Amino acid sequence: MTLTADKFQYVRDHVREVPDFPKKGILFLDITTATKDAESMKYMIDFLYEKFKDEKIDYIAGIESRGFIFGAPLAYKLNAGFIPIRKPNKLPAETVKETYSLEYGTDTIEMHADALKPGDRVLVIDDLLATGGTAVAACNLVKKVGAEVVASAFIIELDPLKGREKIENSGVKVVSMLNYDLD
Repeated sequence: MTLTADKFQYVRDHVREVPDFPKKGILFLDITTATKDAESMKYMIDFLYEKFKDEKIDYIAGIESRGFIFGAPLAYKLNAGFIPIRKPNKLPAETVKETYSLEYGTDTIEMHADALKPGDRVLVIDDLLATGGTAVAACNLVKKVGAEVVASAFIIELDPLKGREKIENSGVKVVSMLNYDLD
């Protein structure tokens, strides 16, 4: 099933724009209004499924927290497992960590050390691509344990922040459903 332009527009119409959040001058794109609408949610999952149904995906690695929203149902549709990538100290067993730079400082994400094995084919997913720092760190975690990153996927991409460029420069393909230029 190929999604038509009106279905993409339907999803876009259900993304809420919140000005000045989390601080003045930022336009926050709130995906929760799109996820609460059953039709919009279906279109988002169908989009991702169509993009990856012919790939041999062993696991979906969802980035906390909104990557979980899309990763779990997509894993089900692709007959793949689901791996959570979380903030520090949220996973109960031994983890591998990746620290990455933010505009001011650093952050860290983790994955269970035994979540993947060499040769596993993994799709990294999150709701939104901004600068790409978290997504590159997630891809690095997957690579660190010897698994292969097939691609990274997002519902929303903020084009001016050049996250796609950062991810592609790390050797990973990027797929996104909705692009925003924020002007």
